[in-house]
Amino acid sequence: MRIDIMTLFPDTVNAVLHESILGRAAKKGLIEINCVQIRDFTDNRQKQVDDYPYGGGWGCVMMAQPLKACLESILPDGKGPRTRVIYMSPQGRTFDQETARRLKNDYDRLILVCGHYEGIDERFIEECVDEEISIGDYVLTGGEIAAMAVTDAVCRLVPGVLSDEQCYTGESHWEGLLEYPQYTRPEVWENREVPEVLLQGDHEKIRKWRRKKQLERTMAKRPDLFSRFDPVSEEDLSLLREIEKDSRRMKLTLPLSYRPADAEDIPDILEIAEYARKDLKNHRVDQWQGPYPGRDIFEKDIERGECFIVKHGDETAGFFTLSVKEEEDYSGITDGKWSSDEPCCVLHRSAVAEKYRGTGISAFLMKCIEQQCALFGRRNIRTDTHRKNKAMQNLLRESGFSFRGNLTVSSEEGHDPSRQAFDKLLKQQEEKR
Repeated sequence: MRIDIMTLFPDTVNAVLHESILGRAAKKGLIEINCVQIRDFTDNRQKQVDDYPYGGGWGCVMMAQPLKACLESILPDGKGPRTRVIYMSPQGRTFDQETARRLKNDYDRLILVCGHYEGIDERFIEECVDEEISIGDYVLTGGEIAAMAVTDAVCRLVPGVLSDEQCYTGESHWEGLLEYPQYTRPEVWENREVPEVLLQGDHEKIRKWRRKKQLERTMAKRPDLFSRFDPVSEEDLSLLREIEKDSRRMKLTLPLSYRPADAEDIPDILEIAEYARKDLKNHRVDQWQGPYPGRDIFEKDIERGECFIVKHGDETAGFFTLSVKEEEDYSGITDGKWSSDEPCCVLHRSAVAEKYRGTGISAFLMKCIEQQCALFGRRNIRTDTHRKNKAMQNLLRESGFSFRGNLTVSSEEGHDPSRQAFDKLLKQQEEKR
């Protein structure tokens, strides 16, 4: 791809377009960008390229003669079929990603004409220009910024300019959607964390998360773009249904925190536990279907300093019990083994309030568990859940826990004692740095 830019300021344009990615691509011979000084082709002895407009008016208009002479110097043998002369004009068609793709695919050479002052003589446009392009509904002092934008957008699509095709196919506007959010180190900055899904290494989950974010962002930030997007894949349709469902859920707008529970928190804890009991029953999960866990259990948890509540502002949104005491039933793991023999914390009882289901509070609760484990001086977390409790199993996996085997636990008489075992080894601080 070769691009010639007709301009009154070639040094300025060259300084921008021959740096960084485009500069390296030019050195490799993948693209060629030439800036040509229009003033060098005027017949005027004073190197004048503009004059007053016929009919009067403010300012001056660039003359057709130097523009035509400049173009002829660039194309001494005339214009070939894969050459396009483009005038950067506020009256042109608005430039977008589809236009960039068309220019790259349909042409081998572009000549971009940069106007100045009050514009250029209309006769040059009629005689020599193939199309006019605008980069937005506003007016600049000259066409150079627009020409640089078009050059950058087109040249980065040339094979080899970027390291991989995915560098641009996943970006904003490639298929009518905005790009998904991006993150880099550190994992926590200004108390803002990188989404957990990006840290787990599950490429399929990451791909789906990114696609969902593309849809969400376009709907929120550019409804005009989204109105033209036509979802055809079943995955997109499913993700849009998820987004619609998410939009009806409660939003977490207040500060999130956790702290050790005290006796005054027991009514809230029991209310949340009762909702969890009913929810498990509705899903035919034979867990918490007797008096356990009751007030006496939580009172002992609080007394030992093992029960914690999660707060959304001043409201209790969930709870968990984390103990450093070894769980006897865990020695009988079958069909696998624990990932480490080092001292562990055991996650026993946890739940979130009904109104907070689907808000993301569960993911925050899991982070609190990890933080408290570290405060207990350990990095190994073990837990178990009923073999039919798919919601908890999914949450554990999404939080980085691994299935380790099966357990039979001490359970209320007449209830299913079969459990699935999960654990997670937290990263050491040295690894995070």
